[in-house]
Amino acid sequence: MENPELEKFKTFIIVEIIEYVPNSVVIKTIIKKTTGNVSAVSFDSGEILTEKISPFDTFIQIIEGESEVVIDGTSHLLQTGQGIVIPAHSRNTIKANVRFKMISTIIKSGYED
Repeated sequence: MENPELEKFKTFIIVEIIEYVPNSVVIKTIIKKTTGNVSAVSFDSGEILTEKISPFDTFIQIIEGESEVVIDGTSHLLQTGQGIVIPAHSRNTIKANVRFKMISTIIKSGYED
């Protein structure tokens, strides 16, 4: 099985490791562990990740463009450099009114209590 992570000890420019694909959302795994994942994600204009509820906290940071993140019915407009934590068990939708790229970090540990 091919390793889905980026090569370790190799530097990269984050906005260059993932490309836009017309009419698509593209996900590139940076790190994948049982305790969490870090991914680079690109959204073409008009694309939406449909509403979901994650059992884990998720941190997203916009690295190019701008996004609309709806958490429990409240809309948040994020621009390059801005980030937000989507709390565990919250309804959320991510929308691309214009194309953008983001980093998504999911933390799967700390829920054992």
